Amino acid sequence: MSFETIRLLLNWMELGALLAILFRLAHTFDLIANTQRELRRAIHNLGDRRADKLGVSSALAEALDFSSADERASAESTMGADDLAHLPL
Repeated sequence: MSFETIRLLLNWMELGALLAILFRLAHTFDLIANTQRELRRAIHNLGDRRADKLGVSSALAEALDFSSADERASAESTMGADDLAHLPL
């Protein structure tokens, strides 16, 4: 076998290895995206169940649905110990 033939064969093997790595990375990123999606769905469902358990109506839940994290943080910081004493555990 000549040097050029071996070099061409190694180039093809290198290309195959790179493609295998890319496909594996794509699969990993899909897995991460699916995991994030499932976690968001689970957190959303837990929030709905907690609202139902506490007896929060859907109108009140929509009224309390803040559009930004800053609004949520300011609303949470205005709650005092007296507000929390009325919540069932």
